[in-house]
Amino acid sequence: MSTDLENTLYLDLKDGRVVIELRPDLAPKHVARIKELTREGFYNGVAFHRVIDGFMAQGGDPTGTGAGGSGKKLPAEFSAEPHVRGVCSMARAQDPNSGDSQFFIVFDDARFLDKQYTVWGKVVSGMEFVDKIKRGEPVREPDRIVKMQVAADAA
Repeated sequence: MSTDLENTLYLDLKDGRVVIELRPDLAPKHVARIKELTREGFYNGVAFHRVIDGFMAQGGDPTGTGAGGSGKKLPAEFSAEPHVRGVCSMARAQDPNSGDSQFFIVFDDARFLDKQYTVWGKVVSGMEFVDKIKRGEPVREPDRIVKMQVAADAA
């Protein structure tokens, strides 16, 4: 488990706390932007609007529709880091440089995403709480991020 609190996120869900180790070595711009949005409280109360069993849980859109974001696009930072259980990666549209605030957490190996999406972190504890996120595409009455914070800032 990482002891670098500046590069650790606490993602509080209805069932418990998920600890995410950030990977600035893989995606420095994405990690910086996620920390910026987290510190602004952007993710608090935001729904997991697309949750596919055996695949992933996607959130980070304040509109809850899958079409929204923070309004600031990020350049792709693709790497060879594999999309395996617990990996956190950036959602995007067709344009590789269209990542914004939406992200997903992989439930099971999804190696077909490798080198096409920006991996920015990995769940190091609390994956059992991610597994309990309500499924749907779109999700009816979706689960929401209770609170997300950078560990260094946590009270």
